[in-house]
Amino acid sequence: MRYFIHIAYHGANYSGWQKHPGVPNVQEVLEKAIGKLLKKQAEIVGCGRTDAQVHASQFFFHTDIDEEWDFDLFFRLNKILPDDIAVFDIIPMQGQPHARFDAIQRSYDYYIHTYKDPFLSGFSSLYPERNLDLDKMKAAVALLPLYNDYRGFCKCPDRIDHTLCYVSTAALFIDDNGDKLRFHISANRFLSKMIRIIMGRLLEIGRGQMSVDEFEHYLIHKETPKIIIPAYPQGLYLSKVTYPYLDIPPRSAFTSILQNSMDIDWHEI
Repeated sequence: MRYFIHIAYHGANYSGWQKHPGVPNVQEVLEKAIGKLLKKQAEIVGCGRTDAQVHASQFFFHTDIDEEWDFDLFFRLNKILPDDIAVFDIIPMQGQPHARFDAIQRSYDYYIHTYKDPFLSGFSSLYPERNLDLDKMKAAVALLPLYNDYRGFCKCPDRIDHTLCYVSTAALFIDDNGDKLRFHISANRFLSKMIRIIMGRLLEIGRGQMSVDEFEHYLIHKETPKIIIPAYPQGLYLSKVTYPYLDIPPRSAFTSILQNSMDIDWHEI
């Protein structure tokens, strides 16, 4: 039978989700944990990939388990997994749904704090910026849903079949004190480092190092710049994954320090 497993993880100690020999990754940790409990080799398929040190406050993977277990798999998985990976739900599915290919929307949030704070380190990216031009950053963000080819915001576009991404929403938020920023974006898919590259460009616009017209130029002409500097990974979260048959609110507490009373403290710019 196929199961969807709903998890979250803090990515600081991992070189991303995907399994690679010789480097710590989330997929391998989960496969070893499931295999140990079920006493057989486990293979899992994730809903996507995350870069090194990027987090997921909601993530799904699927796995096929032929024999029913006679113990509390949910409890034991959480017991043997490291503290930076949490299992929320184990969901039996009918047929052969696919955790990656069936997802119709993915949402990411990128968090910035502009002052040094030891309690935000690892959860948000520190950019000690004092005079960002938020209006120009907002104008650039508003352009994102108007275009669907993000070749200019992809690190290695020639390595993939196409660079089309259909962005449904994009918004920039600021907290009450004006010292934390949150960039939110939703689309059907994302390219490698795409969100961090966009965030890096938005910061350049905020500093006056790039104009909104230059930003739009990359969307219109689909040019990949020779030099691309993505924003830091620590502030990026895969925050929501939606399927036609499965739409579960995120349950992770990893971002609670950032999202506490979100509707009250965060204001769209």
